[in-house]
Amino acid sequence: MKRILLFVATNLAILVVLSITLRLLGVDRILDAEGSALNFNALLVFSAVIGFGGSLISLAMSKWSAKHMTGAMVIEIPSNATEGWLVDTVRRQARAAGIGMPEVAIYDSPDINAFATGMNKNNALVAVSSGLLQKMSQDEAEAVLAHEVSHIANGDMITLALIQGVVNTFVIFLSRVIGHLVDRVVFKTEEGHGPAYFITSLIAQLVLGILATTIVMWFSRQREFRADAGSAQLSGRTKMIAALQRLQQEYEPSHLPEKIAAFGISGQRSQLGRLFMSHPPLEERIEALRAAG
Repeated sequence: MKRILLFVATNLAILVVLSITLRLLGVDRILDAEGSALNFNALLVFSAVIGFGGSLISLAMSKWSAKHMTGAMVIEIPSNATEGWLVDTVRRQARAAGIGMPEVAIYDSPDINAFATGMNKNNALVAVSSGLLQKMSQDEAEAVLAHEVSHIANGDMITLALIQGVVNTFVIFLSRVIGHLVDRVVFKTEEGHGPAYFITSLIAQLVLGILATTIVMWFSRQREFRADAGSAQLSGRTKMIAALQRLQQEYEPSHLPEKIAAFGISGQRSQLGRLFMSHPPLEERIEALRAAG
């Protein structure tokens, strides 16, 4: 969940910074053809460049930012049996999945968690929390590692970046159209673009960006089912179900405050909150594995 939120937040921040920078440099003026109407062809190209640029920059930064956000320490040379087992297990699973050996790291956190990230299948990172190593059995931890290796093998971060790029393109395009209409119709600007265009476009971009996040979160939920299935193939269906059941014991019933429950790993009961969930509820993931078996 932190990995997805970091990616989306970084992406939105980059979009805003790029938009402001290009506005200050006067690039937006090419969109105001002859001072009266938008040049939609130029706007679409402009939107795609910024949209995919922000998404690809986020992807390129993903491994670096994840390490710094969590304080994950990469295992260069295993210093104990646990670290040796982690590296050997990931190496075996990566070989079975047909990808290059990822970096393996541990970060300090009491939560049961793990993540995989990176812009290249053959240059990725798999990290696990200290809480996972303490609270999960070896079979359960193996299934979690297989889940993360499956994310890498499926190219999920790359696909997520491409989907985010497409979404960004339409967000920027529509926000500029809305800003143009408000500037012309409400503020009656007849030539060029006034301050209302810039302010309205920026607000519309932020609002549409948040709404567009629901599309990205939908894809994220689907990829979790695929990664669960991949883990079942690499480590065994029983082990993956056991790992998810361990998460249920740890996190359910949820004691999160209602205002932030939508972002909990155990899911949210309201349909509105579900739109912004990066992971399906654990019971649905367990049921999907059982049904596939």
